Amino acid sequence: RVQLMESGGGSVEAGGSLTLSCSASGWTHSAERDRITWFRQAPGEAREGVAMIYRGWGDTIYADSVKGRFTISQDNAENIVYLRMDNLNPGDTGIYTCASGFGLTTLWSDPRQYNYWGQGTQVTVSS
Repeated sequence: RVQLMESGGGSVEAGGSLTLSCSASGWTHSAERDRITWFRQAPGEAREGVAMIYRGWGDTIYADSVKGRFTISQDNAENIVYLRMDNLNPGDTGIYTCASGFGLTTLWSDPRQYNYWGQGTQVTVSS
């Protein structure tokens, strides 16, 4: 069973930066088509896909709202996926959760495409 654990959340002022980590364990198959996606959910809002990375190829995709500000990366040796967030604004506030899915998809931001989820970490950006 895949287990995911996030860390690195916190409170920052607008314009600040944070780096989130998603530590994963339990994969029992080739990583090539596995994908890890960071989602976020603000109070009263739907869950939103923020950034995705394919573990094997390293290809990445970003939501338009974070392009140029967020960077997703991975350390395959340590099974950690990072989300570097720069130039944060209050609209980035929410619970950030990493999720694991398998296979190619054009629906990377659809939560139904993921099988395993972490518990989430809170990010709060003040103005």
